[in-house]
Amino acid sequence: MDNGLKGHRARKRFGQNFLHDEHWIGRIVRSIDAKPSDTVVEIGPGQAALTREIIAVAGHETAVEIDRDLAQWLRETFPETLTLIEADALKLDWGTVHPEKRLRIIGNLPYNISSPLLFHLTTVADRVIDQHFMLQKEVVDRMVAAPGSKTYGRLSVMLQYRYQMFKLFDVPPGAFTPPPKVTSSIVRMIPRPVESLAPVNMALFSDIVAAAFNQRRKTLRNAISKFMDEEAIKAAGVEPSARAESLDVAAFVRLANVCESLQTKSAE
Repeated sequence: MDNGLKGHRARKRFGQNFLHDEHWIGRIVRSIDAKPSDTVVEIGPGQAALTREIIAVAGHETAVEIDRDLAQWLRETFPETLTLIEADALKLDWGTVHPEKRLRIIGNLPYNISSPLLFHLTTVADRVIDQHFMLQKEVVDRMVAAPGSKTYGRLSVMLQYRYQMFKLFDVPPGAFTPPPKVTSSIVRMIPRPVESLAPVNMALFSDIVAAAFNQRRKTLRNAISKFMDEEAIKAAGVEPSARAESLDVAAFVRLANVCESLQTKSAE
C-alpha cells in the first residue's frame, strides 16, 4: 500500500473489505482478460488491488468510488491512467458513463448493496459487454441457481432473464483486509442480446416473480392470486399447484404476459 493510505481503515458503512492476496488478484485479472481497446469501469476500486493490474494490461480504467479519502488517493496515484467518478454507484446515472461506448464492468461489490446494485445496472445492460463481480458466495449461488434448487429465487429469475451467468471460482476470507466472515465468489454476467429477450412488461414480471417467491411454500394459486386465478395460470401453461422454485424464467414470462392480456381486456 502507498504511504498515503497507511492510515486508511476499511469503513463499515461502505462495506469495505480490501483484496490484498496477489494470487487471487492475479486469478481475477486473468479471468477478466482486459484489452487496451476495452472501456473498463470498476465499481469501488478501494486500495487499487485490481485497478493497478487492470491498468497494467488495458492502459486505462474508469472507476466509481464513494470514499472521498480513497478517491483523492486514487487521483494522485493514477493521474494519467484513471478516470475517476466520485459517486455512489447505486445512485449513479449509468447512462452518463461513456454513453458512446460498450462497457466492461468489474468490481468487488459491497455485500450490503449488492442486490440493488445488480438491478440498477440492468438499466445499461444493452451496452455492456460483460460484468465480472466479486460477491458473497451465497449471493452468487443464488444468482446462478437452476429451477428446483433451494437457492433459486427472485434474484435468480430476474437476473437470468437479462444475463447469462457463470460462477467462476470462490475467494477465501483470508484474501482480504479485514477478512470478511464469509467466502466470496467471482461471477461473470453476459447480457443477452436485446433481440433475444422474450417480450414482457418488466414491472408486471417483477411483481409476479416477487409475489411468487414471497412465501416459498405457497402454491402459485395462492401466492399470485391477486394477479391471476387458476384458469389464467393454466392458460400460461403452468400448474396452479406448482411452487415458484419449480418454474423456469420462461414460465414466469408467460404468467406475466397472460396477466397483462387479462388486465388489458378488463380495461376495455
